[in-house]
Amino acid sequence: MAIDTRQIDQMLSELRSAASLAGGKPAGSEPTAGGPDFAQVLKSTIDDVSAAQVDARKLAEDFSSGQSDVNLQDVMINLQKASLSFQQMVQVRNRLVSAYHDIMNMQV
Repeated sequence: MAIDTRQIDQMLSELRSAASLAGGKPAGSEPTAGGPDFAQVLKSTIDDVSAAQVDARKLAEDFSSGQSDVNLQDVMINLQKASLSFQQMVQVRNRLVSAYHDIMNMQV
């Protein structure tokens, strides 16, 4: 029985591309042995999402307290950015869980 590895190769290609973009390298360049590992990239991305949410929440609190240097447009834009980054992180988590289940259900 042959295992179809096309989907796995495609997923690996997408992960390498995302890792190279996260590391500031152009897509298509091969990762080096000393390059960033997936766990570090994932952790830094989660930290960025968390920081965006904290910043948006603080800006909203500043606006609601009546500070004159904060305007509504900035508050709404930062809240939307935080929301979109969180939704993107949820989708990444869903893909990782799905890939984990696929790997665990493979017959060896």
